[in-house]
Amino acid sequence: RFSGTFVGNADSTSPLPSAASPPAAAAAPLPAVPTIPVVPTIAGVPSTVAESVLNPKEVKPPASGTRKARVLYDYEAADSSELALLADELLTVYSLPGMDPDWLIGERGNQKGKVPVTYLELLS
Repeated sequence: RFSGTFVGNADSTSPLPSAASPPAAAAAPLPAVPTIPVVPTIAGVPSTVAESVLNPKEVKPPASGTRKARVLYDYEAADSSELALLADELLTVYSLPGMDPDWLIGERGNQKGKVPVTYLELLS
């Protein structure tokens, strides 16, 4: 809890530091520093899996753990990583390590993409 009093410089006439003139050292050219590429990762998941989560079209289904699901409502895909859904259609769905639990990977024939769990009735 704060007492409501501020201890600081009560002299309001003191000049503010000038931001217009940078120090002389800042004007000197900096030595070239090599850059390191940034690769997106998900904590605890190998980078190959994390990258495949970002592009569901290149993900292979797990050997086990796939389920059938019935679509409850129509769903319009928001981007190319998602799969558009029609009510009452059947999909094969599965999850990937590190993936948001509110989404699954859905497959319909040769089409594949993320689907929201709330639009599905898991059957098997």
